[in-house]
Amino acid sequence: MSINPIVTPIHAQSLSFNHVDSAEVLVAQYGAPLMVLDCDVVRQQYRALQQALPNVDLHYALKPLPHPAVVSALLAEGAYFDLATNGEVDLVNSVGVPSDRTIQTHPIKRVSDIQYALEYGCCVFVVDNINEIDKFVAFKDDVELLVRVSFPNADVLADLSKKFGCKPEHAVALINHAHNLGIRVKGLSFHVGSQTRSGDKYATAISRCADIIEQVTEAGLPALNTLDIGGGFPVQYTADVLPINIFCAPIRDALAQLPDTVRVIAEPGRFIVAPAVTNIASVMGQAERNGKTWYYLDDGIYGSFSGLMFDEAKYQTTSVKQSDELFPAVLAGPTCDSIDVISENIMLPKLNNGDLIVSTMMGAYCSCTATDFNFFKRAEMVVVNEHAFSESAVSA
Repeated sequence: MSINPIVTPIHAQSLSFNHVDSAEVLVAQYGAPLMVLDCDVVRQQYRALQQALPNVDLHYALKPLPHPAVVSALLAEGAYFDLATNGEVDLVNSVGVPSDRTIQTHPIKRVSDIQYALEYGCCVFVVDNINEIDKFVAFKDDVELLVRVSFPNADVLADLSKKFGCKPEHAVALINHAHNLGIRVKGLSFHVGSQTRSGDKYATAISRCADIIEQVTEAGLPALNTLDIGGGFPVQYTADVLPINIFCAPIRDALAQLPDTVRVIAEPGRFIVAPAVTNIASVMGQAERNGKTWYYLDDGIYGSFSGLMFDEAKYQTTSVKQSDELFPAVLAGPTCDSIDVISENIMLPKLNNGDLIVSTMMGAYCSCTATDFNFFKRAEMVVVNEHAFSESAVSA
């Protein structure tokens, strides 16, 4: 991961990504394909979630978009950060994030990963099994742990409890094991899954964790004072997704039942960045096949649209060229692989080579999973509104 981006000033006030001239001006200056990151949208999303979850400390999960401009914008907003790898430690460190504003939440770590985070100053870690707890014996005077609890969720884009978390009935035993080793467990964590459809899933998990917190006290173990409710807050890829304030209503109700001594944190990722990035691709060529025009773009499944293969996200795609007359079309990527098809059923005006296609909602799990397959260069990241009320920047 590059943490020293090349920076070139451009002027944000002339850019609006729903406007024809915006895409054309950017492509004329920087070429295509592009991923345009708007830090003002990052700020808006953070503030919206903060308002929906008052008194919850939001730790941005770097995984969906580990970019220095995102980290800087959120740090200025007062955010905390959720780290899972050494590379993410390097990124926040390079931006100047104080280590006490971070936690390391990967449930499975190498001992060297623990050491690396501690050298930076991050001392709160997540575990979900005895093998993992035992790794902390050598660091028991320097660390605090959160025990991750599993709450399976079938009604979700990605059920993260399938891979991580202990059963609720096993949590107290794990906490007791850590206590016998002299390791401090400060709280619990959970993640009900990505792009969760209902806030009720969080409420159920919060209630169950409240029971565990009470059981820990009844067992004579040190009281737990932290609950990490994870991420998974949904963004509006489709119209049926609830507005975030309504979505969080049952979460707020459940949190109100917790003891006042419990600090609540969350790990939003997708919600913060998905709406903040717009993709601009250009038509490389075209062909007529089975009654449809195939438009071959300079970005595709192996590039910025990689999320279509595993993330099930719904990007919103249109052409810069507008017309009342639309025709059935296919959008394909540039590589020589037949799987590289973005959309097989889209209505578009007749396009020429060089015309631009714009796709929104592409901030999460797009640029971070793009590849250079077939030696097609991945889209350059252009950052706008990097500093509030100031200049923008472009970074590679």
